[in-house]
Amino acid sequence: MPTTKNVLARYVYLDKLLSDRYHYYDRKTLTEKVNEMLETDGFKKVDKRTVEYDIIDLQDAPFNAPIMEFKKEGKNIVTYRDCTFSIFKKEMTDDEKYLLSEVLSILGQFDGLPDIEGLDRLKKSVNIKHNREIVSFTKNPLKTSTIFGELFNAISHKQVIELYYHKFNNPNEDRPVVLYPYLLKEYSNRWYLFAVKSDGKERLYALDRIIKSVPLPAIEYIEYEGDINERFEDIVGVTLNEDKPVEHVLFWVADETKEWVMTKLIHESQKHYKGKKEAELRKKYPSLQGGAFFSIDCRENYELITDLCYYGKDLLVLESDGIVKGEVVKWIKEMCDGYINLNNYRISNNV
Repeated sequence: MPTTKNVLARYVYLDKLLSDRYHYYDRKTLTEKVNEMLETDGFKKVDKRTVEYDIIDLQDAPFNAPIMEFKKEGKNIVTYRDCTFSIFKKEMTDDEKYLLSEVLSILGQFDGLPDIEGLDRLKKSVNIKHNREIVSFTKNPLKTSTIFGELFNAISHKQVIELYYHKFNNPNEDRPVVLYPYLLKEYSNRWYLFAVKSDGKERLYALDRIIKSVPLPAIEYIEYEGDINERFEDIVGVTLNEDKPVEHVLFWVADETKEWVMTKLIHESQKHYKGKKEAELRKKYPSLQGGAFFSIDCRENYELITDLCYYGKDLLVLESDGIVKGEVVKWIKEMCDGYINLNNYRISNNV
């Protein structure tokens, strides 16, 4: 039987792979995954026969691992019969139990997070009691109550999914699509899934329009290239118009609202102008009394225009080096026209 210096490392890797309930591995794939981990940790790669001997060793004393094999889509899958088993399992400390209980209590407040398999058992094992709510989240009822937890699991366990989804204008049509899920993002009391389709295109899906999510453990998960957070750096909200450039937008906010805007930023790039720059702006815009001047640098999208219009007369967009100012003026004009038309209709019809 072949033995090498990295045998313990291989046991650790195999233990992790065999207890993975979210992915299926045959002996060939197990060997590939083990070798990836070995290379990452600076060890030499091994052949498939060595990994097969390791599996036999894990089944024998002192490990006695409950390893089973079954056929799935033409492959001989190797896994633990009990996915909670681990050859390195140890009892949790009191501090670990306390920390876990607090985390589970917070997660339990998310609307749509289900009691996933084993969660009740986990709660009982750490003796979680019902405590008063300390952290509160805005509720957003979902059509499929468990979808948040299902997607949470898929992302955390790097699992490919088939998503059934419908558009606003066609609620009765289920649109299945194979996705690599990467991020759950909240904006304006609505949750979104950021994922990449099998053709490589990035997409956002509102959770309240998702019908169901089906795991596809036989398909290998592909990691997202780069930093996901960079995708959202230049925008307000979630809509990325890649064809729109980053614009510098200057705006003024009235005294009644400026403290709110100072503490609740419209965008992370927001700047508050004081001193010499503020004096220059007051000279340039003498009709604006009091208030404060701000600027942001981001791409134009629906959410940005909505936020800039949100404060009404208390926020005026003064300059932009693109279309933002024009879009804000257009929105406000169309809103005024709507009220004028409504008022004229009421007068002419004695409503």
